[in-house]
Amino acid sequence: MWMFDHMRCPQCFSSIIYLTQYISGYERSKLLAFPKGYTRTIPGEVPDPYRTDFLEACKVLNDSPKASAALSRRCLQAVLRDKALTKSKDLYDQIEEIVDAKLVPSHISDDLHAVRQIGNIAAHTTKSITTGEIVDVEPGEAEWNLDVLESLFDFYFVQPALSLKRKAALDKKLADAKKPPKKP
Repeated sequence: MWMFDHMRCPQCFSSIIYLTQYISGYERSKLLAFPKGYTRTIPGEVPDPYRTDFLEACKVLNDSPKASAALSRRCLQAVLRDKALTKSKDLYDQIEEIVDAKLVPSHISDDLHAVRQIGNIAAHTTKSITTGEIVDVEPGEAEWNLDVLESLFDFYFVQPALSLKRKAALDKKLADAKKPPKKP
């Protein structure tokens, strides 16, 4: 037996529909039927093309963790090139630049190579040396990639924007009080 639950997103008020499968009266599985694939939101401070790649990686996550991981890897490389201003051409070397220069917090730098490696599994056929079977990207691994990207977005886009807003508010308050602006 299948049942559905309907609710509204508290943020955008769009419909959210879950389908739940019951076997012998017990819940067997539950899946997000609508909206397709968008299980995450992205802060408004994150611009394109990062926004587009991230949302597409979210959208295909349930249908193809492999495609999601490949898009996440692509997005990571673009962020490192454009925001961290890495000089290297390949992602491994870009990550090494970031890690060696300590340009991001350790909780982010520790996970950057995981995104690269999971993305590589997604993009290239990799076989297990134990079983000979093709290694696939698991949904949890693709989710991890999205988590790392969210951390990078927070570091490079959200926190700097919040800081600018706070500084502008303080500058206005100081100007209204005829006080000199804060020191940098």
